[in-house]
Amino acid sequence: MSVSFSPEGNLLASGSDDNTIKLWHLANDIEVRTLRDHKGSVLSVSFSPDGVLLASGSGDGTIKLWRATDGIQKRTIVENRSRILSVSFSPDGVLLASGGSGKVVKLWRVKDGIEVHTLTGHADNVWSVSFSPDGALLASGSGDGTIKLWRVEDGTEIRTLRGHTDVVWSVSFSPDGALLASGSGDGTVRLWRVASGVEAQTLRGHTRDVRSVVFSSDGSLIASASEDETIKLWQVC
Repeated sequence: MSVSFSPEGNLLASGSDDNTIKLWHLANDIEVRTLRDHKGSVLSVSFSPDGVLLASGSGDGTIKLWRATDGIQKRTIVENRSRILSVSFSPDGVLLASGGSGKVVKLWRVKDGIEVHTLTGHADNVWSVSFSPDGALLASGSGDGTIKLWRVEDGTEIRTLRGHTDVVWSVSFSPDGALLASGSGDGTVRLWRVASGVEAQTLRGHTRDVRSVVFSSDGSLIASASEDETIKLWQVC
């Protein structure tokens, strides 16, 4: 399952193994609507920065764009039969990044669904994609144990971050864009300096895969969720 909060914080979207997306109103915990059209598990959901659109990526190899206000489907993007494992909007909402089982990252233009760049270099599934706060960089985490940083403008690979010894499930930029956090199947959370690619810190404490990492809005904390059934909060030094 994948979940995403709307920018206003009033809606929650959830993607499920039953091939549907549900929208929930958080003020009263009421299900607003169910979005149906995928033919496979919905593995990733993401709201656009303005909250108007919701993107969903599925095991059926498609990305769908939905209008969040009424659930109308606006567009379907077909990604050559690869499972879509992660989707993320750029901060300005112009681009959508996707990662999947095809070992590539793709950048799509939201307004017409046209593919802008295909980013190649990973040797395994791409499980997580995340834009930097200024939209200039994209980070991708892969089953090959590496993280790659890409320049969004032209799709050039800037550097590869190595240190994890297992799949990288999740990547997340700090609010100021200076740090990148990653969660891995090796049970660690790692912090990287974006400008240099140097590993700044390794956070140990989980006993199983770290499936999700996220910074607090002020950048002082990192939350990590693990298959060991715990969520940990870490102080960023």
